[in-house]
Amino acid sequence: MGKKVGVLLSGCGVFDGSEIHESVLTLLKLDQAGAEIIAIAPDMPQLKVVDHAKGEDKTETRNVLEEAARISRGNVKNAAEVKSADLDALIIPGGFGAALNLCNFAVSGPEGEVNADVQALIKDCFDAELPIGAMCIAPALVALSLPEAGLKLTIGSDPDVASGIGALGHEHVECATDNIVIDEENKVVTTPAYMTAGGIAEAFEGISKLVEKILSLA
Repeated sequence: MGKKVGVLLSGCGVFDGSEIHESVLTLLKLDQAGAEIIAIAPDMPQLKVVDHAKGEDKTETRNVLEEAARISRGNVKNAAEVKSADLDALIIPGGFGAALNLCNFAVSGPEGEVNADVQALIKDCFDAELPIGAMCIAPALVALSLPEAGLKLTIGSDPDVASGIGALGHEHVECATDNIVIDEENKVVTTPAYMTAGGIAEAFEGISKLVEKILSLA
């Protein structure tokens, strides 16, 4: 059996959940490598719901776990029930849901808070020295979850997000879409993905490298 890799999802859709391209590319690369994929999401309401065709907020509620199950074909575990002992590594795709649902960095920046179950899982994995991968805006979630860790991270080159990561005591490193930033000491790997990518093929370059590195560290 391959390495057990948790993929932490934040819903379904770039504007209010997990970025679907990033999530599916991650799942594809893991499956090609023979990894055992464990999709994970918190059981909680989304902060907001967006009509992706119009780019407008909708007056309805959706559940993050239920929406994440759309990406994982129904096979998803509640974040409250997953521990580091169940995994060999953890990867977090981006999408605004990572900064709206899993935490509220998109609203409150470095003063934000992380969903309790999500933070417990990330901290548990970090303390157990499991490799953690994060892409797009998700490195901000990792930064907010581990404020004392002094991590080396990237979201690409966005100065506002980079400043927020720096304010939390971490080092932001500018990075091209097709590359990754590796914090060898802390076993954290990050890539910009759609923070800078112009298309799905370009995003896959960095995501592919991230998954390969995470598996090598697991």
